[in-house]
Amino acid sequence: MAAIEGAVIIGRPVEVVFDYVADQRNEPQYNPRMVRAEKITEGPVGAGTVFHSAVASHGYTAEMWIEYTAYWRPTLLTSTTTMRQADFTATLTFEPVPAGTRMHWSEQVRPKRGFKLATPLITWIGRRLEQRIWTSMKRHLEADRRP
Repeated sequence: MAAIEGAVIIGRPVEVVFDYVADQRNEPQYNPRMVRAEKITEGPVGAGTVFHSAVASHGYTAEMWIEYTAYWRPTLLTSTTTMRQADFTATLTFEPVPAGTRMHWSEQVRPKRGFKLATPLITWIGRRLEQRIWTSMKRHLEADRRP
């Protein structure tokens, strides 16, 4: 199992950051690797919501299913992600700070089959990718000053 953690300060109110992050359909706006993100459950986003997404990865498209297992607006969002290569459990926390919102992420990655041998590499790449994705989201949200 691999652990990936990090944090970023976003110059926007905690409710704005939480709502934007919680709707996976927003991710293609700030993650250039995300080629598709659709909500496949009915109703508002909350615990039990499932998204079907795909990312471009080394010349192929990796499909993923993301289910929210806890949704406590605007402070906590947990999810499980299922992919062919690995399963992920992620926790995002959001806290107001003087500069806006501090968002912290913590992920447990469980590589499957032959990918288990690459766990150290997956951890190293995952840390870099997550930091890049969330920094891009920060820039996107700070540039968009709408409520």
